[in-house]
Amino acid sequence: MRDYKHLVFSLLATAVVLSLLAAQCGAPATPQTIVETVVVEKEVVKEVEKIVTQEVEKVVEVPAEEEIELVYMTAGDVNMLALAQNLLAAEYKEVDPSVNLRTIHTGPGDAGSRLIFEKMLADKEAGKETGDVDVAMVHQAFMTWAMEEGDLLLKYAPDLETFQYVTAGDAKNALGANVDGYVMPMFHSQTALAYDPGVVTDPPSSYEELVEWVKENPGKFGYNGIKGGMSGVSFTVGWLYWKTGNYDKYAVSGPFDEAEIETWTPALEDMKEFNEYVTFTAGNVGTLDALNRGEIAMGPVWVDMFYTFMQEGKLDPNLKLVVPEPGMPGQPMYFIVPANAPHPEQAKGFVEYVTSPQVQGEVIIDRYNWYPGIDGKFVQDAAPPEAFDRLYRDITPETLSEFGLSFPLADYFSAMLEAYERVVTGGGG
Repeated sequence: MRDYKHLVFSLLATAVVLSLLAAQCGAPATPQTIVETVVVEKEVVKEVEKIVTQEVEKVVEVPAEEEIELVYMTAGDVNMLALAQNLLAAEYKEVDPSVNLRTIHTGPGDAGSRLIFEKMLADKEAGKETGDVDVAMVHQAFMTWAMEEGDLLLKYAPDLETFQYVTAGDAKNALGANVDGYVMPMFHSQTALAYDPGVVTDPPSSYEELVEWVKENPGKFGYNGIKGGMSGVSFTVGWLYWKTGNYDKYAVSGPFDEAEIETWTPALEDMKEFNEYVTFTAGNVGTLDALNRGEIAMGPVWVDMFYTFMQEGKLDPNLKLVVPEPGMPGQPMYFIVPANAPHPEQAKGFVEYVTSPQVQGEVIIDRYNWYPGIDGKFVQDAAPPEAFDRLYRDITPETLSEFGLSFPLADYFSAMLEAYERVVTGGGG
């Protein structure tokens, strides 16, 4: 609007001046006329300003760009809600003033993602050409449900400038579902073993070495089994990957073979024996608390929680991390756009903003201690050096690439947890 008014002002001013000059044409240039012309020109300038101001005010106002409400549903813990409401909404408003981000939080874990799926499915089954959700943040399990529907999601990611920065395998495959082009990872969460270097002077570099250390230091390793948090689940899945050597089949290629389940019994019986030497914690937070109090010297944790607790003064800053061979699972959270999103272009713009190297470095790494959703090499220059160094201090990008594994395909995942309950917890064979 400002440029439009400026153009009108310029045109009107030019027209007035030209008309005045035309009136002067042919007049002899005597000293008296020159003096009088100077006086007149000063008066003309004032008159031009007055006339143009009046005329510009008569110009019909160009309407401002219409604002829209971008509905963003997010699963996950309450930190996901806080991130969107307290940070992303305001910062993206500066990037695109036409967008008002409205965040709806559905709750933690796969249950939160399931609510998003059910909402989108209900819109589809009701025949709504235009749904209510513009963009959502979901777990991997969501993608297995959504891709089975075939036409629930928009294949939008290749349209984004930031798509070129995505290199992780789980941006193409989620628990066996082909999701290439349908998702953009916002971040990656990774599990690792946290340990006290004052007690564990030579940390185990593999599950095999860990077993020996635990037997030599009974009660000093703690985890939550498969209850109360995914850090214990991740450790258990890593155990089965190690014992079976079938990571690719269980997590990448498949297909599901029910006959595999019985082959896990010896590995789980070994884990039952292993558990005789460990301390059980109340969950993800319980393991961190036990480490901080010195009740245990080692245990599986989420890397982001580990560093966040440390920054908040809830965890001994001397604690360190290691990922034992053959690795431990982590998981991303994905941006998805429904096929019937009311504002798909604005949704793409929002996702592109959050997955930009700048936001990934300043928000995802620095403020939340997550690994970036895009390749870390594109983020390093954007992240504060101390934040990047902190996150990759113990687990380098190379280590993460080699030992940061995926959770199993959905059917294998469920079967592993059921087998643990049967053999390890329940004692059945």
